[in-house]
Amino acid sequence: MNYVTGKVIKELREKNGLTQKELANQLQVSDKTISKWENERGLPDIGILTDLAKVLKVSVAELLAGNYITNENKAANMNKAVFYVCPICGNVIGSLGQGAFSCCGIQLISLECEEDTLEHEMKIETNENEYYISMKHEMTKQHYISFVAYVTCDSMQLVKLYPEQECQARFLRKGHGTIYSYCNRHGLMKWKV
Repeated sequence: MNYVTGKVIKELREKNGLTQKELANQLQVSDKTISKWENERGLPDIGILTDLAKVLKVSVAELLAGNYITNENKAANMNKAVFYVCPICGNVIGSLGQGAFSCCGIQLISLECEEDTLEHEMKIETNENEYYISMKHEMTKQHYISFVAYVTCDSMQLVKLYPEQECQARFLRKGHGTIYSYCNRHGLMKWKV
């Protein structure tokens, strides 16, 4: 198990604009104690970790792991949706902003959109109240589209796809938005609708 390091405490303290003395006052310890933690000449007691995490504005898990995420999407705008995919089991997580997610014992990283290629050309058809999405893409166990999602300002619809099925999805139209697809080899692609 990892334990909080002095480097993490110092980074978070500075990120929050606190001096050692200010942090010490909030935790009811001396500024020399904070200095010892940051210079790795001592460790915070486990009983103070919850308060330390709260003052440094991270979770205890983030504090211990030294891996903290800042969610810049404080208003939870759906148009800033972020996707995570487990490379081991294929689990898909959709989030309204950056987060700390793990699956199968590994920390997941958020997907970044790749440049669109002809290989991933998507056909988007509309009728009265839905989008019909289809793609001519290999759907084998080695190379496939894992999911297709439709994100608008107030909703996210996601269809999980599996190898050896057709690469298609239907979504209830809710106005302008973005269609995302994730290829297990080439990454995340997006199209505005």
